[in-house]
Amino acid sequence: MKILIVEDDAVFAQELAAFLARWNYAVVIAQQFDAIDQEFMACSPQLVLMDINLPFCDGFYWCSRIRQNSKVPILYISSRNDDKDKIMAIAQGGDDYVEKPFQLELLKAKIEALLRRTYQYKVRERIYLTKELSFDAETCCMYYNGEELELTKSEQKIMAKLSENQPEIVTREELMTQLWNTDEYVSDGTLTTMISRLRSKLKTICGEEIIHTKKGLGYFVS
Repeated sequence: MKILIVEDDAVFAQELAAFLARWNYAVVIAQQFDAIDQEFMACSPQLVLMDINLPFCDGFYWCSRIRQNSKVPILYISSRNDDKDKIMAIAQGGDDYVEKPFQLELLKAKIEALLRRTYQYKVRERIYLTKELSFDAETCCMYYNGEELELTKSEQKIMAKLSENQPEIVTREELMTQLWNTDEYVSDGTLTTMISRLRSKLKTICGEEIIHTKKGLGYFVS
Protein backbone atom coordinates (compact mmCIF):
# COMPACT_ATOMS: atom_id res chain seq x y z
CA MET A 1 0.00 0.00 0.00
CA LYS A 2 1.28 3.46 -0.94
CA ILE A 3 0.69 6.48 1.30
CA LEU A 4 0.99 10.14 0.27
CA ILE A 5 2.03 12.43 3.14
CA VAL A 6 0.89 16.03 2.70
CA GLU A 7 2.75 17.79 5.53
CA ASP A 8 4.81 20.98 5.18
CA ASP A 9 6.90 20.30 8.30
CA ALA A 10 9.73 18.46 6.54
CA VAL A 11 11.20 16.99 9.73
CA PHE A 12 7.84 15.62 10.89
CA ALA A 13 7.04 14.33 7.40
CA GLN A 14 10.33 12.42 7.34
CA GLU A 15 9.60 11.00 10.80
CA LEU A 16 6.21 9.75 9.59
CA ALA A 17 7.72 8.32 6.42
CA ALA A 18 10.45 6.44 8.32
CA PHE A 19 7.90 4.99 10.76
CA LEU A 20 5.52 3.84 8.01
CA ALA A 21 8.37 2.40 5.95
CA ARG A 22 9.22 0.13 8.88
CA TRP A 23 5.75 -1.35 8.48
CA ASN A 24 6.34 -1.94 4.76
CA TYR A 25 4.27 0.95 3.44
CA ALA A 26 5.51 2.69 0.31
CA VAL A 27 5.63 6.39 1.20
CA VAL A 28 5.67 9.54 -0.92
CA ILE A 29 6.14 12.96 0.70
CA ALA A 30 4.43 15.81 -1.13
CA GLN A 31 6.74 18.55 -2.39
CA GLN A 32 4.58 20.82 -4.55
CA PHE A 33 2.16 22.46 -2.15
CA ASP A 34 0.62 24.50 -4.95
CA ALA A 35 -0.28 21.32 -6.89
CA ILE A 36 -1.17 18.61 -4.39
CA ASP A 37 -3.88 17.24 -6.68
CA GLN A 38 -1.29 16.72 -9.43
CA GLU A 39 1.10 14.98 -7.03
CA PHE A 40 -1.78 12.76 -5.95
CA MET A 41 -2.59 11.76 -9.54
CA ALA A 42 1.09 11.16 -10.31
CA CYS A 43 1.74 8.75 -7.43
CA SER A 44 -1.72 7.07 -7.17
CA PRO A 45 -1.61 6.34 -3.42
CA GLN A 46 -4.01 4.06 -1.56
CA LEU A 47 -4.26 6.55 1.35
CA VAL A 48 -3.47 10.23 2.01
CA LEU A 49 -2.28 11.77 5.28
CA MET A 50 -3.40 15.40 5.02
CA ASP A 51 -2.36 18.31 7.22
CA ILE A 52 -4.73 21.30 7.31
CA ASN A 53 -2.34 24.25 7.68
CA LEU A 54 -0.44 24.21 4.39
CA PRO A 55 1.19 26.81 2.11
CA PHE A 56 -0.93 28.24 -0.74
CA CYS A 57 -4.18 26.37 0.03
CA ASP A 58 -5.29 24.46 3.13
CA GLY A 59 -5.90 20.73 3.47
CA PHE A 60 -9.68 21.20 3.18
CA TYR A 61 -9.22 22.60 -0.32
CA TRP A 62 -6.91 19.80 -1.47
CA CYS A 63 -9.19 17.16 0.00
CA SER A 64 -12.13 18.52 -2.01
CA ARG A 65 -9.93 18.60 -5.15
CA ILE A 66 -8.91 14.98 -4.69
CA ARG A 67 -12.53 14.00 -4.09
CA GLN A 68 -13.43 15.24 -7.57
CA ASN A 69 -11.50 12.29 -9.03
CA SER A 70 -10.98 9.72 -6.31
CA LYS A 71 -12.53 8.00 -3.29
CA VAL A 72 -9.14 7.11 -1.79
CA PRO A 73 -9.24 7.35 2.03
CA ILE A 74 -7.96 10.65 3.45
CA LEU A 75 -6.83 10.87 7.07
CA TYR A 76 -6.32 14.36 8.48
CA ILE A 77 -3.34 14.96 10.79
CA SER A 78 -3.62 18.41 12.36
CA SER A 79 -2.96 20.45 15.50
CA ARG A 80 -6.30 22.18 14.99
CA ASN A 81 -8.63 20.62 17.54
CA ASP A 82 -11.76 22.73 17.18
CA ASP A 83 -14.90 20.72 16.49
CA LYS A 84 -15.68 23.04 13.57
CA ASP A 85 -12.43 21.95 11.89
CA LYS A 86 -13.31 18.30 12.37
CA ILE A 87 -16.77 18.85 10.92
CA MET A 88 -15.24 20.72 7.97
CA ALA A 89 -12.73 17.89 7.45
CA ILE A 90 -15.50 15.31 7.13
CA ALA A 91 -17.68 17.63 5.06
CA GLN A 92 -14.89 18.08 2.51
CA GLY A 93 -14.56 14.31 2.09
CA GLY A 94 -12.13 13.28 4.83
CA ASP A 95 -12.48 9.83 6.40
CA ASP A 96 -10.87 10.35 9.82
CA TYR A 97 -9.03 12.92 11.93
CA VAL A 98 -6.05 12.65 14.29
CA GLU A 99 -4.99 15.57 16.49
CA LYS A 100 -1.32 16.48 16.87
CA PRO A 101 0.57 15.52 18.89
CA PHE A 102 -0.32 11.85 18.60
CA GLN A 103 1.30 8.49 19.22
CA LEU A 104 2.61 6.93 16.00
CA GLU A 105 1.02 3.62 17.03
CA LEU A 106 -2.37 5.34 17.12
CA LEU A 107 -1.78 6.67 13.62
CA LYS A 108 -0.82 3.19 12.45
CA ALA A 109 -4.02 1.75 13.92
CA LYS A 110 -6.11 4.44 12.20
CA ILE A 111 -4.37 3.77 8.88
CA GLU A 112 -4.88 0.02 9.15
CA ALA A 113 -8.57 0.46 9.97
CA LEU A 114 -9.12 2.78 6.99
CA LEU A 115 -7.26 0.49 4.58
CA ARG A 116 -9.12 -2.54 5.88
CA ARG A 117 -12.53 -0.89 5.44
CA THR A 118 -11.68 0.50 2.01
CA TYR A 119 -9.82 -2.38 0.42
CA GLN A 120 -10.96 -5.50 2.28
CA TYR A 121 -12.82 -6.88 -0.73
CA LYS A 122 -10.00 -6.06 -3.13
CA VAL A 123 -7.40 -7.62 -0.87
CA ARG A 124 -9.36 -10.87 -0.82
CA GLU A 125 -9.14 -10.91 -4.61
CA ARG A 126 -5.36 -10.49 -4.49
CA ILE A 127 -3.19 -13.59 -4.50
CA TYR A 128 0.18 -12.85 -2.89
CA LEU A 129 3.10 -14.73 -4.46
CA THR A 130 5.67 -12.88 -2.36
CA LYS A 131 5.42 -10.07 0.17
CA GLU A 132 5.70 -7.51 -2.64
CA LEU A 133 4.32 -9.42 -5.65
CA SER A 134 0.60 -10.06 -6.04
CA PHE A 135 -1.86 -11.12 -8.71
CA ASP A 136 -5.40 -9.75 -8.91
CA ALA A 137 -7.64 -12.71 -9.77
CA GLU A 138 -10.50 -10.47 -10.89
CA THR A 139 -8.64 -8.16 -13.27
CA CYS A 140 -5.71 -10.50 -14.11
CA CYS A 141 -3.29 -7.68 -13.28
CA MET A 142 0.00 -8.24 -11.47
CA TYR A 143 1.48 -5.77 -8.98
CA TYR A 144 4.90 -5.29 -7.43
CA ASN A 145 5.00 -2.93 -4.44
CA GLY A 146 1.66 -1.53 -5.56
CA GLU A 147 2.79 -0.76 -9.11
CA GLU A 148 1.09 -2.62 -11.95
CA LEU A 149 3.39 -4.73 -14.13
CA GLU A 150 3.04 -4.95 -17.89
CA LEU A 151 1.97 -8.44 -18.89
CA THR A 152 0.79 -9.68 -22.28
CA LYS A 153 -2.65 -11.28 -22.52
CA SER A 154 -1.05 -14.72 -22.69
CA GLU A 155 1.18 -13.98 -19.67
CA GLN A 156 -1.90 -12.91 -17.72
CA LYS A 157 -3.60 -16.22 -18.51
CA ILE A 158 -0.53 -18.19 -17.49
CA MET A 159 -0.27 -16.31 -14.18
CA ALA A 160 -4.01 -16.66 -13.57
CA LYS A 161 -3.77 -20.45 -13.86
CA LEU A 162 -0.58 -20.75 -11.81
CA SER A 163 -1.76 -18.35 -9.08
CA GLU A 164 -5.16 -19.99 -8.81
CA ASN A 165 -3.54 -23.37 -8.20
CA GLN A 166 -0.55 -22.37 -6.08
CA PRO A 167 1.36 -24.18 -4.71
CA GLU A 168 0.08 -27.13 -6.75
CA ILE A 169 1.65 -28.10 -10.08
CA VAL A 170 -0.11 -27.04 -13.28
CA THR A 171 0.61 -29.30 -16.24
CA ARG A 172 1.67 -28.03 -19.62
CA GLU A 173 -1.57 -29.45 -21.04
CA GLU A 174 -3.62 -27.36 -18.59
CA LEU A 175 -1.70 -24.23 -19.54
CA MET A 176 -2.13 -24.98 -23.24
CA THR A 177 -5.89 -25.29 -22.74
CA GLN A 178 -5.91 -21.99 -20.86
CA LEU A 179 -3.99 -20.26 -23.66
CA TRP A 180 -6.16 -21.63 -26.44
CA ASN A 181 -8.87 -19.34 -25.14
CA THR A 182 -6.83 -16.42 -26.50
CA ASP A 183 -6.87 -15.30 -30.12
CA GLU A 184 -3.44 -16.73 -30.89
CA TYR A 185 -2.44 -20.30 -31.63
CA VAL A 186 0.01 -21.64 -29.06
CA SER A 187 2.27 -24.56 -29.84
CA ASP A 188 4.24 -26.59 -27.33
CA GLY A 189 7.39 -24.69 -28.26
CA THR A 190 5.58 -21.35 -27.94
CA LEU A 191 4.50 -22.25 -24.41
CA THR A 192 8.11 -22.97 -23.46
CA THR A 193 9.18 -19.58 -24.82
CA MET A 194 6.34 -17.78 -23.01
CA ILE A 195 7.17 -19.40 -19.70
CA SER A 196 10.86 -18.59 -20.12
CA ARG A 197 10.17 -14.92 -20.90
CA LEU A 198 7.66 -14.54 -18.08
CA ARG A 199 9.98 -16.22 -15.59
CA SER A 200 12.83 -13.92 -16.64
CA LYS A 201 10.62 -10.82 -16.45
CA LEU A 202 9.46 -11.60 -12.92
CA LYS A 203 12.94 -12.49 -11.70
CA THR A 204 14.31 -9.21 -13.08
CA ILE A 205 11.62 -7.28 -11.19
CA CYS A 206 11.66 -8.99 -7.81
CA GLY A 207 15.08 -10.66 -7.81
CA GLU A 208 13.87 -14.17 -7.13
CA GLU A 209 12.49 -17.16 -8.97
CA ILE A 210 8.68 -17.10 -8.97
CA ILE A 211 7.83 -19.77 -11.54
CA HIS A 212 9.35 -23.17 -10.87
CA THR A 213 9.53 -26.27 -13.08
CA LYS A 214 8.72 -29.79 -11.91
CA LYS A 215 10.47 -31.86 -14.54
CA GLY A 216 8.11 -34.07 -16.49
CA LEU A 217 5.05 -32.67 -14.72
CA GLY A 218 4.62 -28.91 -15.24
CA TYR A 219 5.01 -25.60 -13.41
CA PHE A 220 4.12 -24.05 -10.08
CA VAL A 221 4.55 -20.74 -8.27
CA SER A 222 5.70 -20.26 -4.69
